[in-house]
Amino acid sequence: MFRLLLLSVLVTLAAGLRIAPRLDGRIVGGQPVEIKQYPYQVSLEYYGSHICGGSIIGPNKVLTAAHCTSGSSASSFKIRHSTSYRGLEGDVIEVASIAQNPEFNPFDLSNDVSVLTLTKNIEESDIGKPIEMVAANATEGGRKAVCTGWGTLSSGGLLPHQLQAVDLNEVDRVQCNDDYRGGITDTMICFASPGKDSCQGDSGGPLVVDGKQVGIVSWGYGCAHPAYPGVYSHVAALRTFIDQH
Repeated sequence: MFRLLLLSVLVTLAAGLRIAPRLDGRIVGGQPVEIKQYPYQVSLEYYGSHICGGSIIGPNKVLTAAHCTSGSSASSFKIRHSTSYRGLEGDVIEVASIAQNPEFNPFDLSNDVSVLTLTKNIEESDIGKPIEMVAANATEGGRKAVCTGWGTLSSGGLLPHQLQAVDLNEVDRVQCNDDYRGGITDTMICFASPGKDSCQGDSGGPLVVDGKQVGIVSWGYGCAHPAYPGVYSHVAALRTFIDQH
């Protein structure tokens, strides 16, 4: 699936848009943290290897990005929860089904959201439990967020073993749309901080404001590029689809 998606992204790049889904990811400018601080964070494993992040939103539900699941069957995936370490410890649960937003566009990455149903419930604890999602009518603007994941720490670097977190600030929607030459849709929000960002492998992971998930790591041009904020799926705008699944 990723080869097909990469091809579509390259076609888009050739058309002059600066867009790159964050498939193998990094948290740039972040710091190592413990899962008990972010117990909703999960690793989405594709045939046994970490490929994306995700968040627990219900006893047997995980939220992630559609570009992480596009073109693959549920049997290809498992989630690992309740651990600070990529590929180690915690509990691993198979994915029973994938509800991918039917309006997901692999070219501009609008509606980039999937809801995974697991084969069994997650045993809730202080290191593994759901996060509340922001309301559909939440107010945008001026928010401070935290983004977590196991993405690489530098371009071309190795994936870290320990969970990373980075603090980010919301970027004005009009400004972000200008930065991306009109590429920001209503199902996207933008966050950035100087020298800090999410990136490939952090895809699908949660962006959280005041304990509520507001975004899903989606795409961007480079990582921590001063002229291009990180782009996240807009959870408030996607609540209807999420709540139905």
